[in-house]
Amino acid sequence: MSSLTFSHTVTERFLRYVTIDTQSDPESPSSPSTEKQKDLGRVLAAELKAMGVEDAHLDDFGYVYGTIPGNTPKKVPVICFCSHMDTSPDVTGKNVKPQMVKNYRGGDITLPGDTSQVIRFAEHPALKNQIGNDIITTDGTTLLGADNKAGVAEIMDAAHFFINNPQVKHGTIKILFTPDEEIGRGVDNVDIKKLGADFGYTMDGESAGSVEDETFSADGATITINGVSAHPGYAKGKMEHAIKIAAAIVERLPREGCSPETTSGKQGFLHPIGIEGALEQATLSFIVRDFTEEGLKEKEILLENIVKDVMKDFPRSTYTFEVREQYRNMKQVIDRHPHILEYAIEAIRRAGLRPMRTAIRGGTDGSRLSFMGLPCPNIFAGEHAFHSRLEWVSRQDMEKAVQTIVHLAMIWEEKA
Repeated sequence: MSSLTFSHTVTERFLRYVTIDTQSDPESPSSPSTEKQKDLGRVLAAELKAMGVEDAHLDDFGYVYGTIPGNTPKKVPVICFCSHMDTSPDVTGKNVKPQMVKNYRGGDITLPGDTSQVIRFAEHPALKNQIGNDIITTDGTTLLGADNKAGVAEIMDAAHFFINNPQVKHGTIKILFTPDEEIGRGVDNVDIKKLGADFGYTMDGESAGSVEDETFSADGATITINGVSAHPGYAKGKMEHAIKIAAAIVERLPREGCSPETTSGKQGFLHPIGIEGALEQATLSFIVRDFTEEGLKEKEILLENIVKDVMKDFPRSTYTFEVREQYRNMKQVIDRHPHILEYAIEAIRRAGLRPMRTAIRGGTDGSRLSFMGLPCPNIFAGEHAFHSRLEWVSRQDMEKAVQTIVHLAMIWEEKA
């Protein structure tokens, strides 16, 4: 599609970044939740400065900001490219040992550090599009961190391209790397005014060619059960055990069509994520997900009706039911600016890929950024099987993501 010449250094960057442990911690009250996230932040800020991004810096909250000035006389909207630096708390990200399967020929990939960990061809349909590609995995003892260090490496490589190819015209480009995205706090302390962008793109998607303008809407629900305590030796007719009440609530959750393990596509769910307590008091924590606010409300009513029904058997016990908004479907904002998505689709085409418009069964930093005044769809980074030891990404997909970023900035300048 293009005569642009790319240096293909994204893989080298990625392999360096994944060895830096940046796991976030949902239990920590600090920002960032773990200081070690700043270890990668310092590396990125220093590399950007060395490239010539003069204002690149890491702030106290663990955010990396940088600006690539525009090189065109046109008045072009300011575009931000964003990825998160932290990795999931679900699996350790310490001592990551990346492996590369060169010229993948199909079949299962057994990971050498723990041979019980197998990326099975039958269970990873995206592998069929990777024949002949170079696939990067872990050794099976950790996650890889392609979610989202693939996105970080791609943005870094695109920045390097822009600085070294001044003949390629573009408007002002802002770079933002965030901490704590995996624990839902990725933009808690972002300085939108300092960032100074009009529109944004997160690089945090899966298959090459995909662009996502829609996420779940999300709430959290907390149910606190106040039971009735009594000495267990003399409890007959008196005790109402809060843990048993909580267990009865979980037992009555619908098994089909409303849980993560039985839903897909545009179906939402109720998902218990924590249960703790003792005889007198127990707490149940849920996440509620749906693509519409009506769907969220329906599920929250369903959940409270289950609680009310269970509580009938425990007449002297009480409960509280609290719902907290987490994030909303970014489609509500992005639909008001259709050209953001159109330009991304065109950039993917120019990179030689077939665009696929999909919805995210989750959220991204872009979900909240969109409602903070920075409409922000999500573009593929190439990551697969994230939050697991089977995580993988291909060199070629990361290179296509770099090309997509470059073409996207060029399209904004062309259309201005």
